[in-house]
Amino acid sequence: MGTLYLVRHGQASFGADDYDQLSELGRRQCEQLGRHWAERGQRFDAVVMGTLRRHRQTWDAMADGAGWQQDPLPWPGLNEYDSEAVIRSIHSQPLARPDTPELYRHHFRLLRDGLAQWMAGTVSPRGMPSYPEFVAGVTAALDHVRQHHVGQRVLIVSSGGPIATAVGHVLGLSPERTIDLNMRIRNSAVTEFQFSPKRHTLLTYNTLPHLDRPDLADWITYA
Repeated sequence: MGTLYLVRHGQASFGADDYDQLSELGRRQCEQLGRHWAERGQRFDAVVMGTLRRHRQTWDAMADGAGWQQDPLPWPGLNEYDSEAVIRSIHSQPLARPDTPELYRHHFRLLRDGLAQWMAGTVSPRGMPSYPEFVAGVTAALDHVRQHHVGQRVLIVSSGGPIATAVGHVLGLSPERTIDLNMRIRNSAVTEFQFSPKRHTLLTYNTLPHLDRPDLADWITYA
């Protein structure tokens, strides 16, 4: 049996003109995860990651914290859906910058509704794959791990949507329950699967062992 660790990127720049980069806190979250694992002797036989900037920055920060030197395998199928395109598919008017709690909640209510319609095939967000194509990109990464790394420790660095999709696929969840997982995953959170050549089995979801200290409580973020 092997173990697959899936890490969501650190806090990105939600509400900024360019979301696809880590905030300073996001970088600290990932450095702390790297330190946490290095202190416990954790290493990986292979690293696979999405090709977004925040994925690369997450890996770099983890590697800096742990002192690792490793070249990840880029995997575009692990990239996040375009949340702005999802929202535009059901709400054509520009949204105000989500800088208040109510605007933040409104943003995510629209995102949840748009995701449900995308998954059902009733909308086709511009520039995005269909939902079955998105799922196929994620499951192809899982298949690659099972086929090439049995008995090894493998790390995937990705985003909330692909990680929730992987969990939903392994557990056989409905799209609605997969959305619930997606909306609750935290920045730099760790999800673990055991795997054999035939299947993945979920061990943990959305854990933050590296931030489980009172002095780091305010490092826990979601967006």
